[in-house]
Amino acid sequence: MSDNLRVTALVPIKDHSERVKGKNFRSFCGKPLYQHIIHTLDHTDAVGEILIDSDSPRVMEEAPGLSPKVRVIVRPEEVRGDSMSMNRVIEHDLTQTDADVYLQTHATNPLLKAETIHAALKSFLENDDCDSLFSVNPYQSRFYREDGSAVNHDPEKLLRTQDLPQLYEENSCLYIFTRESFAKRGRRIGTRPMMHPTPRVEAIDIDDEFTFRIAELLSTHAGGS
Repeated sequence: MSDNLRVTALVPIKDHSERVKGKNFRSFCGKPLYQHIIHTLDHTDAVGEILIDSDSPRVMEEAPGLSPKVRVIVRPEEVRGDSMSMNRVIEHDLTQTDADVYLQTHATNPLLKAETIHAALKSFLENDDCDSLFSVNPYQSRFYREDGSAVNHDPEKLLRTQDLPQLYEENSCLYIFTRESFAKRGRRIGTRPMMHPTPRVEAIDIDDEFTFRIAELLSTHAGGS
């Protein structure tokens, strides 16, 4: 990976949390949840800047002291709210920074490791056929639609699950793109995306009380981040 490549990590952090009250600031293995991903990005050598987009006074006060890489920008009123598309937030962020490659992740991915981020960046930069990358969980299971019809298998044949075609779940762990690829469609997943499987444990996204507790148990067992 070129030392001259400018990589900026985009981290949106809201003050309000809809499903788990105050989750971004709740203690997770001894420190606020949001600080774990900042610590990880700080230890990812390829990342030169960590741009935090936030409407939280607490983040604005605390985050700059977490790493020299951190810069906090205030999220404008017009892109705030629980129903706001993350692509709108990113669109604003790109007006505030200039880099060769952007990597977006979340405060709710505390188990993501620097090595995994580096591997994803390496895969993206070495593949000239893709314009973006997003992380996924592969599955080889029997899936059904709401009406009971099979998605990826024939119930009449009942193949072994290990012989089924894989399906991939976007796990919201990380996204990699360039300014140019974002501009074409106005979204973080471009027209020629690459799917990047991540370790299932690291891909846990804290979205409710259950996943918060599971992630904390796993982190404690692994010795913390």
